[in-house]
Amino acid sequence: MAKANIPLPKPKQTREDNDHQDVSVSVENASEHTGFVQALRLILYLIIFIALAGKFLTGSYVWEYEGKWIRLRTYFPPPQRLFTERELAKYDGMDPDKPVYLGIDGDVYDVTKGKAYQPGGPYHVLTGVDAARAFGTGCFKTHRTHDLRALSDAEIKGIRHWKKFYENHPNYFKVGTVLHPPIDPSSPIIEGCDTKNKNKSGAKKDTAERRALVQERDPNIHQEF
Repeated sequence: MAKANIPLPKPKQTREDNDHQDVSVSVENASEHTGFVQALRLILYLIIFIALAGKFLTGSYVWEYEGKWIRLRTYFPPPQRLFTERELAKYDGMDPDKPVYLGIDGDVYDVTKGKAYQPGGPYHVLTGVDAARAFGTGCFKTHRTHDLRALSDAEIKGIRHWKKFYENHPNYFKVGTVLHPPIDPSSPIIEGCDTKNKNKSGAKKDTAERRALVQERDPNIHQEF
């Protein structure tokens, strides 16, 4: 008669065995934690070294970098607001208790720190309004409108350039957007700066208007002109 295979009882784990396993797990976790801390410490030392080298070589801890990535507003942006055209017009710098805003292609930026945007400055004409067309054509006095109809590809590219300029500027930051009423497609398209003889000298007058503003500006502002 065959004998039945009776499973042998497993040996009971003693308290000492449990304590040994707990110690092994704790040592493993401690090793992982130590490695993580050492990696963070190495990164911190590397950042400090790079910052000190920048200070020594360029006089700036950030190697004279002035982009948006070193600004707290990039990571903690201010609350965004929706403006009407009438509301945006209140922020043209004429009220000393209000900041100075300008609009460009629907976006609104705070340019309060720019001296050229204060009353009397060469770019004050661009504040309190979405003057996107002026950024593309250079007709700052006559193209203070968001109407972009009939602009050339180069002029549209210029507007995109300026939007990027304000987006990345260390002192200017976006505060919201402006809501425009629909443009009547049957309304006349705004003419260039030289309305009398635009085919022959319009571009020259356009450039002259830009140059006149540049000569009056703060030398540290808008070096792209």
